[in-house]
Amino acid sequence: MATLAGMRALPVFDCSAPISALDAQRADRGLGWTALAAELWQQSAELNAQLADHSLCPGALARLATRGAMSCQYALFILRWIGRVPEDFLTGPVVDVGDVPLPEAGTGSRLRWDLAQVYAALNERRRERQLTWAELAEELNCTPSRLTNLRTARLADMDLTMRVTQWLGQPAALYVHPVQW
Repeated sequence: MATLAGMRALPVFDCSAPISALDAQRADRGLGWTALAAELWQQSAELNAQLADHSLCPGALARLATRGAMSCQYALFILRWIGRVPEDFLTGPVVDVGDVPLPEAGTGSRLRWDLAQVYAALNERRRERQLTWAELAEELNCTPSRLTNLRTARLADMDLTMRVTQWLGQPAALYVHPVQW
């Protein structure tokens, strides 16, 4: 789909849709928000015990539906539990990237976006297309700093990461890995 200056429109990650899917599975299993937060956290029980990490906040989970945004790392807890890929929750002109599942992660790891890897792929394609960061940011409907910050970021919003992977024409799963941290 073309837009101004030959740019194509990119899909949007509908943050309320995975929350709705999460809520439906939570209700089907008869779980309250506190029990759901515990189950999400237990997906990485061994790792959490090793790291002495703090658990997920049930209230934060319940508020996600009204926020309209979520971090890409937080989204992975949800996507892992509901067994879905991020592309399932895109609206608009979605690029077909194939049926690529998220990687498996045992209780000794958790799924994490490798944002430095996202940045490297984005920068490589930007250079191939001879775009400045400002031109690319315009195509992706964000600021240049949001894109260049991916190089060192630990968090980014899910909508941005999905716009980037769609612009690259690649599945999100290429940039998601099980980690032990």
